[in-house]
Amino acid sequence: MATMQPWKTSLVAAKARDEQASPELAGSALDAAIPQSSTLDGLVPSAVEPDWRREKCARFEWHPSRQLMRSLRDYAKARERRDLLGVVQRKWSVLRHRFWSAVSGAEIPLNSARIAGGLMMPHPNGVVVHPEAVIGPNCLIFQQVTIGSGPKPGVPKLGGHVDVGPGAKILGGVTIGDHAVIGANAVVVNDVPAGAVAVGVPAVTRRSSVRTLER
Repeated sequence: MATMQPWKTSLVAAKARDEQASPELAGSALDAAIPQSSTLDGLVPSAVEPDWRREKCARFEWHPSRQLMRSLRDYAKARERRDLLGVVQRKWSVLRHRFWSAVSGAEIPLNSARIAGGLMMPHPNGVVVHPEAVIGPNCLIFQQVTIGSGPKPGVPKLGGHVDVGPGAKILGGVTIGDHAVIGANAVVVNDVPAGAVAVGVPAVTRRSSVRTLER
C-alpha cells in the first residue's frame, strides 16, 4: 500500500481543517503552497505603503537592479533642485543609470516617474518598462518581462504588490489589480482582478484567497 508523503498529508489535513472552519477558506492550503518570494519578513507586503527595504543597497554594493533603481530615484530628486548642485546630481545620475542599465540588461527609462517604491527585480536581465507605465508599491518583476504598449490603447497600470513571473508580457492599457500574480510567460492583454493569478497565452485568470491578505 502506497504511503502519502508527509508534505501532502499536511496539505490535505490543512485543507480539510479550512473547509470545516469556513467554506470561504476552502483550498487556501493549496494557495498557501504558492511561494511568496516577494516577502522580506514572512508577511504579505502592503499594496499601498512602499517598503523601501526592498530597494535598499549600500553606495558601492554590487547589486545591479537596486543600483539601477537608486539612480532613478536620485535623478527624480535632483530634478526638483534648480541650483548648480542639482545639475551636477542629474548628470551623475544619468551616468550611473547608463552604467547599471548596461550591467543589469534592463531597459527602464530614466524619466520613468510612475514607479512606486519597493520594486524588486531579482534577475533584471531583459526587463523592459514603458516610460509611462504605472507600477504600484512593492511589486516583484523577474527576468525577460515586458511592460509596454499593445493592442489595447494606453500603457499598463500595475497595482500594489503585483508579482510578475519570468518572460511575462503585459501589453496595452490593461489594469492589474493589487496582489495579483502574473505567471511565467503569460501574455496579458486584458485586465486582471485584484488577488487573481493570470496564466497562459493569452492569459486567463483564477482567484487566489491568499494573495488578498495584507499586513
